[in-house]
Amino acid sequence: MTKLQKIRNSLFGIAMMVAAVVMAYKPKDAYESVIVFMALGFFVTSIATLGYYFTMAKYMVGGRMILYRGVVLFDFAILTGSITDVPRFYVIIYLAVLHLFSGLVEILRSREARASGGRGWRLKLFHGIFNMSIAIGCIVLARRVNTAVYMYCFGIFYSGLIRVIQSFRKTTFVYIR
Repeated sequence: MTKLQKIRNSLFGIAMMVAAVVMAYKPKDAYESVIVFMALGFFVTSIATLGYYFTMAKYMVGGRMILYRGVVLFDFAILTGSITDVPRFYVIIYLAVLHLFSGLVEILRSREARASGGRGWRLKLFHGIFNMSIAIGCIVLARRVNTAVYMYCFGIFYSGLIRVIQSFRKTTFVYIR
């Protein structure tokens, strides 16, 4: 990671933490913001993934999987943007499923990093376990009114913190001879 990327990544992480604190301060007003941020995040990620596919990945082996990932993320963006009128209980379940899936992926990535001898597998494992615990918290507290806002803010704050931590870690380089 270059110095500019580290600075940009850490500033984005700090912005995520500030946004989480601001949304948690007034949870009744932040419910629509949570849905907008989730939909916007999926949309921006899907556009970036599709842009990567059309510029580079379509020439790569396995590049079609990147196209599928971009299309699925775009579908999630549309789905997330359209759930503003549904009861909050369904949004909480949707949020719990997203955290559960994200936690499972992080745990599997940590196992892969540990098997290949990587150094950052403990942080990935902790991040995965944390996401799974947020999902369990969403399910346990599903009947509370502001659970979706608090759990989303909690997850965003933690993701911003992890982003800041990872931007200052030393990265290893793999040289292929």
